[in-house]
Formats: sequence, structure tokens, C-alpha cells
Amino acid sequence: MVPQRAGHSITVPPGRTVLEALEDNAIEAPSSCREGTGGTCEPKVVEGIPDHCDSLLSEEERAADDTMMICVGRARCARPVLDL
Repeated sequence: MVPQRAGHSITVPPGRTVLEALEDNAIEAPSSCREGTGGTCEPKVVEGIPDHCDSLLSEEERAADDTMMICVGRARCARPVLDL
């Protein structure tokens, strides 16, 4: 995963969320619930296909694949780019 503004490339290991991987690398990102219901941790997806694991986005929003909840979401591609 590549946070666009920071210019960093972060590996998200199996079993970890994007948010956890960011925190492991001392990159702060907003979050509140860590359950995919709050919407605080919703960055724009610049490139890639998210694997939506939240319960907040509508089916239309999921189909657009232009945002994701990083507290529970992962990627369905090798190298997504997020605008953090």
C-alpha cells in the first residue's frame, strides 16, 4: 500500500489492517471505531481495488471502489495507493 501524500510504501501483512500497518510504521491516520462503522478512517483510493470489510458503505459506494475504511479494509490488488 502506498500513502500518496506521504510518499511511503507500506506492506500490510496477512491478518493486519491497513490502519494497523500504518500505525506499525508511525504514520498517523484518523480512526475512531476500528469496526468499519464510524467513517472516520475513510481515505480516497487513488489506485487499486479495495476489499471492503466495513458495514458503512452502500453497495454503490463499494462498487465505485474510490474509498475504503482502513480500520477493517484490505486490498484486492498488489499495490493500492491511498490519499492519506
